[in-house]
Amino acid sequence: QVHLVESGGGSVQAGGSLSLSCTISGDARNYCMGWFRQAPGKERKGVATMSPGGSGVAYAEAVQGRFTISRDNDKNTVYLQMNTLKPEDTATYYCAARASTSTVGPCLDFPGYNIWGQGTQVTVSS
Repeated sequence: QVHLVESGGGSVQAGGSLSLSCTISGDARNYCMGWFRQAPGKERKGVATMSPGGSGVAYAEAVQGRFTISRDNDKNTVYLQMNTLKPEDTATYYCAARASTSTVGPCLDFPGYNIWGQGTQVTVSS
């Protein structure tokens, strides 16, 4: 079983930026990677996903145009750059992975991710 270790996060004022990183213990080329978040009292929701080679990317509507997912497979790391942050972005952010699929489509669907990091807190103040 691979492990995911997140770093980054913290507190920022609205309009600011933060960057998250996640390193996978296995070969990242074998995994679809994504970011999810869970606000207090709410269910966990998908934020962004990316296929193993990076050709396929999907974003939740709430972050479209503000967040960017990227990956460096040589470093077995996936990133989430978060710009123009809003108070409603406050949540615990989780890195996630799933085994790669024969087509890109399933990688981009939020359901199906079954490997999780420990989570990192992002707090955006108004």
